[in-house]
Formats: sequence, structure tokens, C-alpha cells
Amino acid sequence: MFQIVSFDAGNGPVVGLRDGDNYYDSSTFSSMREIIDQWPLAIEKLSTAAQRTAERTPLTGVKLLAPLAEPRNIYITGANYTDHIEEMSKALGVQLVEDARNKGYPPWFVPKATTSVAGPGALVQIPPGVERLDWELELAVIIGREGKDVPLSEALDYVAGYTVSNDLSARDRMARDYEAPESALRLDWLRHKSFDGSCPMGPAITPATLVPDVQNLAIKLWVNDELMQDSNTSLMVYSVADLVSGLSQQITIKPGDVILTGTPAGVGTATQQFLRSGDRVRQSIESIGEFEFTIG
Repeated sequence: MFQIVSFDAGNGPVVGLRDGDNYYDSSTFSSMREIIDQWPLAIEKLSTAAQRTAERTPLTGVKLLAPLAEPRNIYITGANYTDHIEEMSKALGVQLVEDARNKGYPPWFVPKATTSVAGPGALVQIPPGVERLDWELELAVIIGREGKDVPLSEALDYVAGYTVSNDLSARDRMARDYEAPESALRLDWLRHKSFDGSCPMGPAITPATLVPDVQNLAIKLWVNDELMQDSNTSLMVYSVADLVSGLSQQITIKPGDVILTGTPAGVGTATQQFLRSGDRVRQSIESIGEFEFTIG
């Protein structure tokens, strides 16, 4: 199985293919955005190139970069794993709705700054004054076609591929304490979710056609080699197809948009264990990839 990567082999950022542990540059495309903007024609060319890698010499000294360093938009999905909803209900002392989809409620999306993207091996700095920096491992969906009001039955046709991401969250910035608890202005999603480096992403984009069942993937995260999140995408409340279709009911989706699909149980808030300078975070999603970043 091949994957699409962004990397630096000593001469600046390029895009190419990864086949196992081997890396090959792509002379056809100059950037990942160019590939995504030309999907699905681009995937045909890349598939052909992948079949010929045996004829080429792999590159050495490769440094992986964020596969899509400049997404068009990033949308995060709230409360989308049943096990996470259960743990957060206990942690917050509030019963969250567990069966929102079955009750006919639409998915819940929040924008995240595109400048928050960081790559594999990144050193993510804790924002000044933040003491409760939390991890949220998430499957990221890369949109490859423009669409509006996409039918659920066709939604996966709009997906170019998948990558691994983390929706790092500053929990002590979640609410503005000077607003009353019942105020609609109390929550501050921008400061909570968007800051430099708050969206580590990588190590590659796996084409959607190479993932047989996106709703049955093991998803795991370790902090300093301690397993913190251990779940499966089968526990999503809204499937990937639900999310793509649902987002397109609200706004036109376009190539290069990224949907973070929610995090499973095991976040730091549940145990009041948060990230500190020097912590190593390793995250893995079956068939998609694994990478590590460090907290500065």
C-alpha cells in the first residue's frame, strides 16, 4: 500500500510517495494542495507511479513534514465517540447526549485555524499561561471534491484520503470566567482549540480507496510510552460519511478541507493529567500511520 507524503530530503519541501520505509519524490506535482485540487485525476497518476517504484532508487535522509501544511479549512467534530461522551459526562458532571444521531440531531462542527498545523516530530510550545493542555487523537478526513448537500450514500466519494491528527486543546481557555455560566458568550472555542502547533498532523495521506473500512480502525495514543487512548473508529456516533454529508448541508465543502472526526476516550481531562514540557506524544491509527511530537 502506498501513501502520499510531504517531506524534505535536503533540497526543500516536496511531495512524493511512501512505500513501506521507502520514499520517492514526485516530478508530476509540486505541492500536496496541487494533488488534492486535482483529485481524482491526481490519484490515477500517483497510482501509476506507485506501481513503478521498483524501478527507482529510494531517497535517503528524508524528514517528514505535515502532509497538508496549508489546508483550505479545518473543521473539528465535537462529541463523536460514545466512549468519550461517557467519560466527559462523568468528568464534567453533566449528562451529554449519547445518541444524538439516532435522535436526528446534525453533527456539531467548530472551525480550527489552518495555521495551527504542525508536522511529525514537531516541538509544540505550550501557550503562555496554559496549565491544562490536553490531547485529542483524531482521524482526519481530507476532502477531494467540491460538493453541497451531498447525499449520505455518495459522501465517501468526496474523500481523497485520511491522515492522523491531534486536536490539542487548552482546557483552561475553554470558558471566559467573567461571563455567567448560563451566558451564550461564555465558551471561547478559538482560544480553546486554535493556537500555533495545536493540530499536529501526519505522517502521510492514505488514499481513501486503500482503506477497506474506515469505520473499523484501531486508534491509539501514548504519552511518554504510557497508553492513554485505546479505541476504535467503530465507536463514532456519526460515521465519516455522516460527517462529510452533514458538513455539506451547512457549507460547500472543497478540496483541501479537513474534517477532524472527534476523539475517543482517554483524554487528560478525565483523570486531570495534562501535558507538560518535555512530554512525548505518539499516536497511531490502523492502516493510516503513526508519528510522534514533543511538547516544548
